[in-house]
Amino acid sequence: MNLPQKFVINTAEEFTHLSRAPITEAVIELRAFLESPWDEKQVIGALKERLPEYPIFTSQKEFKQELQVDFSSETPAKQTFSDLGLKGFRFQSSDKCRIVQFNRDGFVFSRLQPYADWQEFVCEALRLWQIYSDLTRPFEIPRIGLRFINRLSCPPDKLELAEYLRIVPVSPVGLNVPFMGFLHRDTLKIPDHPYGINIVKTIQPPQGSEGNDLGLIIDIDVFTTEKLAASGEEVQVRLEEMRWLKNKAFFGSITSSLVEELR
Repeated sequence: MNLPQKFVINTAEEFTHLSRAPITEAVIELRAFLESPWDEKQVIGALKERLPEYPIFTSQKEFKQELQVDFSSETPAKQTFSDLGLKGFRFQSSDKCRIVQFNRDGFVFSRLQPYADWQEFVCEALRLWQIYSDLTRPFEIPRIGLRFINRLSCPPDKLELAEYLRIVPVSPVGLNVPFMGFLHRDTLKIPDHPYGINIVKTIQPPQGSEGNDLGLIIDIDVFTTEKLAASGEEVQVRLEEMRWLKNKAFFGSITSSLVEELR
């Protein structure tokens, strides 16, 4: 009997370099359980000292809103609003292209346009994660997320999705009319590995008063499905594997002609 072939993640695989990559935002998120208490004054003092290249600072508060409805009476719904206190701190670089959040429940690093390359992105994320780890001593990571949001500019008058996507939506039989928009989501489970992938494809209408183009959004979120120890080496290995999955999802979603156009 032939056994099913194991799913192989090949981080050595090379992908076509896209000089015109349509990445609008790349995000690495690590949720964490902390060993050290979240001392706000100590954390913010240490962060400001160690992040001179991220001078734009804001604190982030967390709120909770609840709506209570009693269907057995005509009493109006009761709305409560709770202040949960300080969630964390947000730092932004001078050019406003890099954003890092240090929260009591995790860490988020975002790179906005222009996205340079993976090595620059992941090295900076790991450097900042090490700063977070030094201050808070995370002992477990329940989730890692790697998210890439891509936006392709499309003409508003004649959008041919087949020029961009390998699989396109089709109108119902007998109703051959043009689409005003679409939203498609796939969630994939990676066999033999603790990963999942969310792939969302949709059309974004023109943005702003001067916007006249449609945006084809390809939003890829790769995430872990098992907890892992908060080891820097382990995090790096996971991110490299997740990057491979992200690339397979992206290049497997777009047409070869679009790849050539973006080279």
